[in-house]
Amino acid sequence: MAITPEAVALDIGGRTIDLAVRRSARARRIGLRIDPVRANAELVVPRRVGLAEALRFADGKRDWLAQRIAALPQAVTFTDGASISVGGETIVIRHDPQTRGAVRREGADLIVAGTPEHCARRVRDWLKAQARGMLDRRSRELALRVGRRVSGVRLGDPKSRWGSCSPEGGLSYSWRLILAPPFVLDRKSTRLNSSH
Repeated sequence: MAITPEAVALDIGGRTIDLAVRRSARARRIGLRIDPVRANAELVVPRRVGLAEALRFADGKRDWLAQRIAALPQAVTFTDGASISVGGETIVIRHDPQTRGAVRREGADLIVAGTPEHCARRVRDWLKAQARGMLDRRSRELALRVGRRVSGVRLGDPKSRWGSCSPEGGLSYSWRLILAPPFVLDRKSTRLNSSH
């Protein structure tokens, strides 16, 4: 276990993962959670608990960490030839430096222009735009169904939740929901609309 002030390198089944250490004034006990986006873990340490005690706690949870990390889906890179699921449809990324425009969809292909080093960012930007339209439209449809009003829809990239809502009807989502099956979106939208 290699330690720096804010992170620990932890060997889990022959794989080294970063264990971010975060002090929390609000935490009542030591917490450990997986960040599915970065495939690493975070150790939340209350102020009154020493770092050595918290690290012993994490060390005792190696099997749990190994199981959770092994269960994470394979990371998809937004590169030429990669397949991604968008709203339940499989789309193949096709990098074409000769094409005009940034990104366009042609059937089951997503054509990405420009240099290879910009491919991932352009795909991500396109996905965010798709997510914004789909989440806004679907949220308003489901809000009508449950008798609620949506005052606005925002997108972000939160670490620990798919979405949240305000008492005024503002909904915030992770743009990554566009990559989830449609039933996940409907379940999340209905739950958020029902709770405000």
